[in-house]
Amino acid sequence: MLKPLANRVLIKMLEREEKTKNGIILGVDSEESKIAEVIEVGKGTDDIKMEVNKGDKVIIDKFAGTEIKYEGEKFIVIKQEDILSIII
Repeated sequence: MLKPLANRVLIKMLEREEKTKNGIILGVDSEESKIAEVIEVGKGTDDIKMEVNKGDKVIIDKFAGTEIKYEGEKFIVIKQEDILSIII
């Protein structure tokens, strides 16, 4: 598995589903969604305390981070400061 360093976070974008009035589920490209799940969290630094935890659902800045492909899956490594909100 991948373990981010310092103040970085490994996330995976979540796909949104939208339903029509008749209940038909339409797939929506995950790039349109800014919601992701935290997969792994770095240890932080002396100056930066990590505020997100593994499993958190977060909203991210659309153009932040570096996309990587590992074992056939797409992930994004992002700095914690580019996470806009934790979904509670």
